[in-house]
Amino acid sequence: MHNLKISLVTVTYNSDTTIKHCIESVIAQDYDNIEYIIIDGGSTDRTLDIISQYLQYIAVFVSEPDGGIYDAMNKGIKFATGDIVGTLNSDDAFAGSDVLSCIASSFIENVSIVFGNLNYVNPQGDIIRKWRAGDYKYGAFNWGWMPPHPTFYCQLSLFKRFGLYDLKYGTAADFELMLRFMHKNKTDAFYLDKLIINMTQGGVSNKSVSNRLKAWNFDLRAMGNNGVYFPHISILLKPLRKLIQFI
Repeated sequence: MHNLKISLVTVTYNSDTTIKHCIESVIAQDYDNIEYIIIDGGSTDRTLDIISQYLQYIAVFVSEPDGGIYDAMNKGIKFATGDIVGTLNSDDAFAGSDVLSCIASSFIENVSIVFGNLNYVNPQGDIIRKWRAGDYKYGAFNWGWMPPHPTFYCQLSLFKRFGLYDLKYGTAADFELMLRFMHKNKTDAFYLDKLIINMTQGGVSNKSVSNRLKAWNFDLRAMGNNGVYFPHISILLKPLRKLIQFI
């Protein structure tokens, strides 16, 4: 279904070391029906200067203070007019030029969500670990499974039916949204067995023990409020699943 319009949202804030690579990975796509939306949180470094060099490729560009990454994502989704919506973090990049065309062709009849694979890389581009999501079967979230959010694409209509990112879940807002769409509301999802994203290693939720504990609490609330059977068991299984990513 290569006629589908894909709305792609990138959220930035002081991203001058990575945003050029991010944007150029979008420009390099062989899929031409892209609505590229960049929501900046009021950067004070060179981010805005770099983005200004690519305005011809950007459908919507906003720079103003926001309530954080998921608030900015919500803002971008509200601007979206495509059939499909996905996000591309400002320090990430598409793994190849055919990523969006493969995603678009995966939205066959009855498929409302597509997700794929991800590599964690260091700033030099070396692979640190590999996240191979695997097929989704209903109930997998009960056993600590989750798809890589940067590879998550869905029909715009799902946000209208089930809501946007819920900011009260903090760092787990992306996990909670995927739970709500896939587990709670049993939306049909397709696993695209393809490397979608090279993601720069890091993340707010992993930077300290206290942040990790806060993130676990957000995860537990997300699971409990979206019908996961045994949240405390599931949360213990989540990190165990990461071990195989280093192999």
